[in-house]
Amino acid sequence: MARVMRLCLLFLAGLALQAQNATTAGRFHVEHPTLLNLGFEWAISGDANRNATVEVKFRAAGESAWREAMPLVRIGGENIYRRRENLDYTVPDGFAGSILNLQPGTEYECQFVMKDPDGASGQTTQTVKVKTRTEPMPYAGGNVRHVYSPEYKGPKVEPHFTSLLQAYYGAGLGDWSVVWERRAQPGDTILLHAGIYKPERLNYVDPMMTPFDGSNSLTLKGTLEKPITIKSAGDGEVIFDGDGNHSMFDVTASRYHIFDGITIRNTDIGIMAGQKEVLGAVGLTVKNCRFENIGFGVWTEFAGSSDFYIADNLFIGREDRFRLNGWTGFMWQPIGNYGSHELRSYYAIKVYGPGHVIAHNAVAYFHDSIGISTYGTPPSDPDMRASSIDIYNNDFHVNNDDYVETDGGVHNVRVFNNRGVNAFHGGYSSQPTFGGPIYFIRNILYHTTSSTSFKFSAHPAGLFVYHNTIINEHAVGEPYSNAHWRNNLFMSKNAPGIGVMTWANGTDAYSSDYNGFRPNPGVAAQYRFFAPPKGQRVYEPKAGDMKTFATLKELTAATGQEAHGVELDFDIFEKLEPPTATNRHKVYHSMDLNFKLKPGSKAVDAGVPIPTVNDGFVGKAPDLGALEVGKPELKWGPRWLTWAPFYR
Repeated sequence: MARVMRLCLLFLAGLALQAQNATTAGRFHVEHPTLLNLGFEWAISGDANRNATVEVKFRAAGESAWREAMPLVRIGGENIYRRRENLDYTVPDGFAGSILNLQPGTEYECQFVMKDPDGASGQTTQTVKVKTRTEPMPYAGGNVRHVYSPEYKGPKVEPHFTSLLQAYYGAGLGDWSVVWERRAQPGDTILLHAGIYKPERLNYVDPMMTPFDGSNSLTLKGTLEKPITIKSAGDGEVIFDGDGNHSMFDVTASRYHIFDGITIRNTDIGIMAGQKEVLGAVGLTVKNCRFENIGFGVWTEFAGSSDFYIADNLFIGREDRFRLNGWTGFMWQPIGNYGSHELRSYYAIKVYGPGHVIAHNAVAYFHDSIGISTYGTPPSDPDMRASSIDIYNNDFHVNNDDYVETDGGVHNVRVFNNRGVNAFHGGYSSQPTFGGPIYFIRNILYHTTSSTSFKFSAHPAGLFVYHNTIINEHAVGEPYSNAHWRNNLFMSKNAPGIGVMTWANGTDAYSSDYNGFRPNPGVAAQYRFFAPPKGQRVYEPKAGDMKTFATLKELTAATGQEAHGVELDFDIFEKLEPPTATNRHKVYHSMDLNFKLKPGSKAVDAGVPIPTVNDGFVGKAPDLGALEVGKPELKWGPRWLTWAPFYR
């Protein structure tokens, strides 16, 4: 009898284990589309042994053949914490991922199939049609209002106004500036004619109608089809000069506005677009604009701010132009010959919320160039999270901290095709991210004074690092979860005593292969590695867990990673030398640097194909690094800008 009872208990335990391992499909969520990419999330329960998968196929509407995309990524159970700020978040179970490199304004049919050897229940196949966005444009059928600066004395086109606020609201002078009786309507365009628009904020009858604070508060609501457009008339430069005020434009309550071709200067905040847990803008477009002598360019912290398009702008901050500086103080080590930099210019662009596109901007002389708000625990509503955000083809020069920070990102943040030259404390940051995936693809990094190419700290989760050209060591030893590395180049800059690469895996989901490394001459511990045993999800590394290796061959033998990795040197490039490791403050210029691979070099054809990432590669296999031999060179920065004053 006792034996029968034991068998029954074992049988019941087996059934319970099978139930835990089987997968039940939950809510399927389509994220806000961008111009080039689509993001998806799929909640699940079960799958305790984490062997469920989701295959992805897609095709443009009207096409018959399906194309393969990368599978969705299994997320869940990763712990993201930062004790100092009381942050402690565990990623919910599910899948997430993107279909990359699509065409704007195109409808795609996307199919997702969930499988589990232990069984899958619920709606395990999802087929959805999603259309990518297009660049926001003025509404062709709207009314046009003309604005001329007070100094303009020539002929004027009707209807005309003497300030933006008069055209926008019908506002008046003094106390009458808040009497808004003739507001612009959705679809209207306000054309700003050449001149300097400078508030006399201490003047009760300020002609700009901004007494006391000198700020333009814009609160009207356009629509997706009929945005309100504020743009240069094309007859000369339009300059909004803040004369040292705090904020030039406040659009926190607005919907679907376009700023096009305007110069904003001499203000702390160029465009304020949202405050956390208060209010934020929707559908804000800022393009072809210049920001000069500013502390902040475009800024929102509100989770409901969505679908921004910030593209082809030039941001010039107030930081030191002639030497690269970091910060020091009670939390930091001394930084060298100069004192800590002052926070004169913080971010050029900082956002939260879904669906933002930040592309083809040039940024120089800021603390950080582009960032996602370090928001903390993400909201439960998937439409109020920093997900489905694209940051691409931007050009960064002289940052006292980092080029791009994805630090508050949740799912499907795509950082690709960017170029960064000169950053003191780090390059591309996830500190932390809340489940991922966060994609870093075809980015360039040159001259980061620390050995922190990717600032993966505070336990970020879900990191995909593909095809980057990194002229620097990557020595961060803080744990991160679910990270995968392919087709990158890590070229050491001869930093004294520092190896070229560190892998710091905080969970048993990780992989690294087909990468190229330039070892640091004279360093015995070139490669450092730690990871938990398979099946261990919660892992805190202990002293002695970090293993070191002198060669890739030794690393592969011990870990199974980098079976196809290669060691190489700077002769793989047409003409490129590393920055000097002994002058941390030196400023380099991108126009002097050539990141192209030499045809036939060891990095050519040394990569692995990745669907939607390197389709259409030239040769037998993809090349390592950001630039493929035989492909057109990438265009970084504003497409209208043929020169940049900060390059020299």
